[in-house]
Amino acid sequence: MSVQVLMPALSPTMTEGTLANWLKKEGDNVESGDVLCEIETDKATMEVEAVEEGILGKIIVPAGTEGVLVNAPIAIILEEGESAADIPDTAIAAPEIATSTIATSAIVTPASAAENMAPTAGPAAAAAEGSSNKPRVFASPLARRIAEQAGLDISGVTGSGPNGRIVKSDVEAAVAGGVPAVALTAAPAPSSPSVVEGFGGYTEVPNSGMRKIIASRLLESKQTVPHYYVTVDCQIDALLGMRKKLNAAAPEGDKGYKISVNDFIVRAVALALRQVPEANATWTDTAIRLYNDVDVSVAVATPSGLITPVVRRADEKGLATISGEVKDLALRGRDGKLLPEEYQGGGFTISNLGMFGVKEFAAIINPPQSCILAVGAGEQRPVVKDGALAVATVMSCTLSADHRSVDGAVGAQFLAAFKRMIEEPLTMML
Repeated sequence: MSVQVLMPALSPTMTEGTLANWLKKEGDNVESGDVLCEIETDKATMEVEAVEEGILGKIIVPAGTEGVLVNAPIAIILEEGESAADIPDTAIAAPEIATSTIATSAIVTPASAAENMAPTAGPAAAAAEGSSNKPRVFASPLARRIAEQAGLDISGVTGSGPNGRIVKSDVEAAVAGGVPAVALTAAPAPSSPSVVEGFGGYTEVPNSGMRKIIASRLLESKQTVPHYYVTVDCQIDALLGMRKKLNAAAPEGDKGYKISVNDFIVRAVALALRQVPEANATWTDTAIRLYNDVDVSVAVATPSGLITPVVRRADEKGLATISGEVKDLALRGRDGKLLPEEYQGGGFTISNLGMFGVKEFAAIINPPQSCILAVGAGEQRPVVKDGALAVATVMSCTLSADHRSVDGAVGAQFLAAFKRMIEEPLTMML
């Protein structure tokens, strides 16, 4: 009896996803554990393995289809002795696509419907196309991201997906073959961008699924979470001196390390949360949830948006371990290769913009967490020491907290504990 392959839920909050690529084709033998396809979620691209053996008899959802709802059938696996002719029509009906995806001009439907929908993609799409002479490029979000990272002009890539849609394998082949790079510094042709009266030309960049989720969550946070903000200035000269000594003493080779200021910050936050556990909390309508483990999320910028990989039990890890883990998580986060359990959860987030020279800022809480620490750049400032004017390297840190679950006094106690450790880094070694 044939078996339907359903769109998997790759995270507890996932309701839809993009079928980025098929790694098996119709007629291929399938063994349990074989990778069938790649699914792109709002945070990463995941491989889907087969749990049944047989022959891939029918691909219902072609590569590049966006907004496929969880549990919708995407393919049919045939058992021994069956053929594609045995599959009932009801089993291969085009699955329902998320309404929010249909509303966008970038929607790609299953092959049976895409050709009919292409001329009537909607008023917004028609207006956008009519106002620009630049041909529209159909490509999956994953393909666009890979092209952007490689600096390639995706319009010069030939698509092998349904209706000529550009998929991941097309971009990878183009990278190897040398498609012309995007001329980032060149001015666009006068007729290329759309023009609105009163404004200059512009280019629209379609919102990825990840970008839409980020927008939705941050809007919800800012509208429904009562933020308050507390700022402290930390003198970090002693920390910088310790960092220099530790890095100078680091072994060479695979066991070596290079500790950053951010690694000290992660360690200090974790230990401060252990001292002030009331800040390691989440608000619910029935109770305030206090976490037993200290799991610290670190905000990482990617081409598609912000992602927050988690350092689990950070209070139990030393600086070298934290350094290696953060570097690995950040690298795989930028490449879209994190597993769901590596970026979901966490009780507290750190957002560090110091490397960009930002002196001070206030971050938006990442729900359902209650706190996020915004870290600015360390810079030399005048300070008063023992009644005399002096110069010190000072770093401003602002805590954004949810007043429903973390009272102002708790927020102040946390920052005081954090400041003590940053200014006296030896206490982090105990």
